[in-house]
Amino acid sequence: MNIIEGNLKLTGNEKVAIINGRFNHIITDRLVEGAADAFKRHGGNEENLDLILVPGAFEIPFALKKALDSKKYDAICCVGAVIRGATPHFDYISAEATKGIASATMDAGIPVSNGVLTTNSIEQAIERAGSKVGNKGAEAMVTIIEMLDLYKEMDK
Repeated sequence: MNIIEGNLKLTGNEKVAIINGRFNHIITDRLVEGAADAFKRHGGNEENLDLILVPGAFEIPFALKKALDSKKYDAICCVGAVIRGATPHFDYISAEATKGIASATMDAGIPVSNGVLTTNSIEQAIERAGSKVGNKGAEAMVTIIEMLDLYKEMDK
């Protein structure tokens, strides 16, 4: 059996964007830091990394679609944080952000990751932004790094 998989390596020439929903910035700032650190640690050139800021998670799919249409990027990492409150607003925002990212990605032809946290509490968000559970922004970046390499392998 032939196994085709990607490795965690960048050449330094890849142009990558991080799209960050600023709402809950205490959490999302840490996700961006994790993603940027993962990009650099795996060989990315910081000059080829763009940070696109949008107001919140709901707006991420709109910026993602625009970034994909621009054809400027080899991969895009989406991060944000939606934390459950006392109203159903959480359910609508988290569902629409997830569906919007998935929908924009289907015909993209480039790797896109969804690092948007959907947590029940601020404590869970903190855990996923760099404490107990690791940094989900870094994980989202590592995902697109592996997928970039996998795409190259699949084209051989």
